[in-house]
Amino acid sequence: MLCTLSLAIASAAAQGGYIDQEAVAELLNLRAQSLDDIPEVFYEYYVLENERGNSALARNAFYRLIGEGNADRGRDRAELVQMLNRRLMQTYAVGDTIIMPTLFDLDFRAYSPFPRHYSGGREFDKLFIMDKTIQAFAAYEHGRLMRWGIINTGNPDESPTPNGRYNFNWQEEFRISSESPPDEPWEMYWVMNFHTNGMHVHQYEMPTGGPMSHGCVRLVDADAEWVYHWADTWTTTSSSKGIESVGAKILRQGTTVLVVGTEPPGKPNPFEHGRRHPALRFVVLPTHPYDVPPGTNQQRHFDKLRRQKSASG
Repeated sequence: MLCTLSLAIASAAAQGGYIDQEAVAELLNLRAQSLDDIPEVFYEYYVLENERGNSALARNAFYRLIGEGNADRGRDRAELVQMLNRRLMQTYAVGDTIIMPTLFDLDFRAYSPFPRHYSGGREFDKLFIMDKTIQAFAAYEHGRLMRWGIINTGNPDESPTPNGRYNFNWQEEFRISSESPPDEPWEMYWVMNFHTNGMHVHQYEMPTGGPMSHGCVRLVDADAEWVYHWADTWTTTSSSKGIESVGAKILRQGTTVLVVGTEPPGKPNPFEHGRRHPALRFVVLPTHPYDVPPGTNQQRHFDKLRRQKSASG
């Protein structure tokens, strides 16, 4: 089945609304020359205050603070604060606590809940990991973090995104969901399929809240496009590209995909809340990707071939 792409407007509003895709694109595409050059970032609490109880003025004071006196610069930097807190700035009111980083304008990997180096993934030229607890993804090359971002996985009560080890199979730049109503085509861009039952990673108008899709995994536009061009799909005996190659023999699997973690009851909580300072909640990855159970018969087949090769050689 193909996942149903409901906009879920009411749920999104309850969890803080939709992010501004264009505004976060520049933030996500910032790149340092080297992963090792990215500094360590710490976090602080900030309580919105205003003598008159005016939330708008309280937020403006916060913008001036993080913008070093320039409110417009602060609004730009607040895009990072929204992404890290998974909450839009306009939803904060007087008395609310914001978690802010000590450094801004860095490669987004500086704020990653995933380790920058993953020793278990060194033998994989590319590895894509989705953690449902934090609602985030990480892309690795030979164990080095290339990119990370926020996601929405499937609603656990209706159509959860299944845990396991998969591979990206086929991709399509544009696809209309087969679940679309006759008068409302649901458009999906940068589609990457990772499950035989039609579960995808793709772009979609995305809230800052927790798991709420219908099985598929939603990414920010800029992340979805990046993954589309970065990840590898399978190689088969079929000459067709994009959609499933029915009846074709798989010659080479695509980029390995891991789905780990447990869905949070509501919004994910990306931080540990200490008395004086918050700390980023880090994802604990499996010792080795092959420790994650195979999610499809395709994985089981290639696991068998790998064990046979190991035993013979």
